[in-house]
Amino acid sequence: MKKLIGDLHTHTIVSGHAYGTIRENAEAAAEMGMQVLGITEHAPGIPGTCDPFYYGGFAVLPETLYGVNMLYGCEINVLNDGTLSLEQKYIDYLDYAIAGIHCLCYKDAGREENTSNLIECMKNDKVRIVSHPDDDHTPLNYERLVAAAKQYHVALEVNNSSLLKEEKRLNCRENYKVMLAECEKQVVMIIVDSDAHDPSRVGRFQLAEEMIEGLHFDENLILNNDKEKLIRFLTDK
Repeated sequence: MKKLIGDLHTHTIVSGHAYGTIRENAEAAAEMGMQVLGITEHAPGIPGTCDPFYYGGFAVLPETLYGVNMLYGCEINVLNDGTLSLEQKYIDYLDYAIAGIHCLCYKDAGREENTSNLIECMKNDKVRIVSHPDDDHTPLNYERLVAAAKQYHVALEVNNSSLLKEEKRLNCRENYKVMLAECEKQVVMIIVDSDAHDPSRVGRFQLAEEMIEGLHFDENLILNNDKEKLIRFLTDK
């Protein structure tokens, strides 16, 4: 499998339950050979995370650290009314947004309604990635989700952290197999991310890579194995 060169889903102490800083994450990314690193703090709805005012200061942050191209985004919660948990005036400051369902601020509404709520959030121009769409505590219709990802130019994530704790995420591995097969069928991009909450996890994707390799998934559909392809996707919605 071609080496992955970017990790677009990482957290720092700003998220309230992560344990490194931006610079510690960037240094770890450089050590792992990453060319691109995304810092994506949790949006309101997750206990302990930052005030939205935080995102307004992104313009002062460095574009490069330790030789790594830095991007600054947010992992925004999907809500039960099909909206995002961060106001648009703050979303506008982001390089990109990740949309994801978190049970801390979302109540399972059934497979079809969960899917519809997520799709509504994917329509936002800043949303480029769907985080960890793998947990049957909030089941999804993968045929519909993949079709919407193609329509709205969004990548679906294979989350290494989910596989590290798959005993807590119902049918995680089997759901990824279904999703990846559907992505190949509909020719839709995926992204492999660490979802690191500590610098020691940044740029580490072993479980996700092993699963993808075992499925003989089309590497042309992996977004973060080529820097130019990755940056073009993120900026071309």
